[in-house]
Amino acid sequence: MELSPSAHADSFCRDGLPPRSLWPELHFDLPELDYPDRLNCAERLLDEAVARWGADRPCLLTAAEQWSYGDLLRRANQVARVLTEDLALVPGQRVLLRGPNNPWLVASWFGVLKAGGVAVTTMPLLRSSELAQLAEISQPSVALCDHRYLEALDRAELPGVTVLAYGGDDADDLQSRCAAKDGIYENVRTAADDVALIAFTSGTTGRPKATLHFHRDVLANSDTFSRHVLRPRHDDVFTGTPPIGFTFGLGGLVVFPIHVGAATLLLEQATPEQLAEAVAEHGVTVLFTAPTAYRAILAAGMGDRLLGLRCCVSAGEALPESVWRDVHAATGLRVIDGIGATEMLHVFISAADGDIRPGSTGRPVPGYRAMVVDENGRAVPDGEPGRLAVTGPTGCRYLSDDRQSDYVQNGWNITGDTYVRDADGYFHFVARSDDMIVSSGYNIAGPEVERALATHPAVADCGVVGVPDDRRGMLVKAYVILSDGVEPGEDTVKALQDHVKRTIAPYKYPRAIEFVAELPRTSNGKLRRAGLRTLSRTTADE
Repeated sequence: MELSPSAHADSFCRDGLPPRSLWPELHFDLPELDYPDRLNCAERLLDEAVARWGADRPCLLTAAEQWSYGDLLRRANQVARVLTEDLALVPGQRVLLRGPNNPWLVASWFGVLKAGGVAVTTMPLLRSSELAQLAEISQPSVALCDHRYLEALDRAELPGVTVLAYGGDDADDLQSRCAAKDGIYENVRTAADDVALIAFTSGTTGRPKATLHFHRDVLANSDTFSRHVLRPRHDDVFTGTPPIGFTFGLGGLVVFPIHVGAATLLLEQATPEQLAEAVAEHGVTVLFTAPTAYRAILAAGMGDRLLGLRCCVSAGEALPESVWRDVHAATGLRVIDGIGATEMLHVFISAADGDIRPGSTGRPVPGYRAMVVDENGRAVPDGEPGRLAVTGPTGCRYLSDDRQSDYVQNGWNITGDTYVRDADGYFHFVARSDDMIVSSGYNIAGPEVERALATHPAVADCGVVGVPDDRRGMLVKAYVILSDGVEPGEDTVKALQDHVKRTIAPYKYPRAIEFVAELPRTSNGKLRRAGLRTLSRTTADE
């Protein structure tokens, strides 16, 4: 498939695409994936929503305000005009976005795409050195930043980047500039395969990898996972905890609801307890969050706050079967698990409703294909672990990065996850491929030990990694947050070790257990195993 003529005057992104020989296989098996050559995903999502459902339909909600679809369209158009008229942005240039989940971040995202720019949405808690690194890779021309998050951006001292704040009292603020525009804008007629956004991988060590996603990719996840698994309705109210800076949050809180004319409750930050209260107070029907949040809501005795939900989604890390069953017992809800990747943009294996098998991630989402392969790329028999390989309408394209050939092999996206497929075609998570612990010749998956530990009532949360050991090569070590009222000590250590031995193969039990007050997690709740390994090294040094 040849690329369409680009609407980008700035060719940085197209120039940075990997060679076509290193792209994954792309296929568009569903009729809804047949997109026209000229496509601006912001227009398809937002302008067409207003034309179809009217400008007065509720769109973005917060505790303090409500924007209609017409409000969002007007403000997105104003942002586009500020970018092009005041800041001279040309199609193809990158715009760094920095802020928590709120309506002006969403308006900025749509405004960038309408203007033919490339959105580089970043995590609001990134420090100046991290921002400088992301800017070095993506080379933005403009940064739109929530006024409360300017300090780290200013310290990053990004050369050649015009920084414009929003939400403050400055007369030159983005919102003040927008108020001077009439809210009418003619969208740039981008190509379907023009780059719409640069998303950086999260939770990895070393130099971040920048993934390039086209305008058609943004819609493809709505027309696969959202349409066929989530099945949202126009009267739904979405909410969740993942930042819009993550593609999981971008899809679940912006793209999927707006694609069907639904509303989204945006929460800048929320503890699990606050999340549960918000769900009940605002009549939320679709919830996106991580397994740890579901577990914490139940532990706080707040499962009843979720009874108004129609469906709930878990991602970011594998959903333990015990958590699934606990949520189901408390609420009757059947949590939708799923695996996605920044490289693929969103979820590609999942299941919903009666198709769910607790403990399994699910089956390939319509439009995607998946298999489990060995180190040479050959399919392994069902029941045997191997590397997860995926293809579909989206796929990995790193920006000017030699690691492209690590992720894409023989036309398949190799996600870095170890999986087992059963005889019925369901995929079962084993571990991240780099999270396998080799101890005395045994391959032990840290997440499997975590799942076993989590079924003990004394365990509120836990993380498991391998630590160096002279005798065994590596030792299985667990970091455990105890439930309220449970005392740490040797008796508790032995009780947890014995429980794991009874639950899974005895050789997998954690030979070392350390009790901690908290675990290192990303802002969307994903366990940072690299942080655990650092903690283990610090402990050893002491």
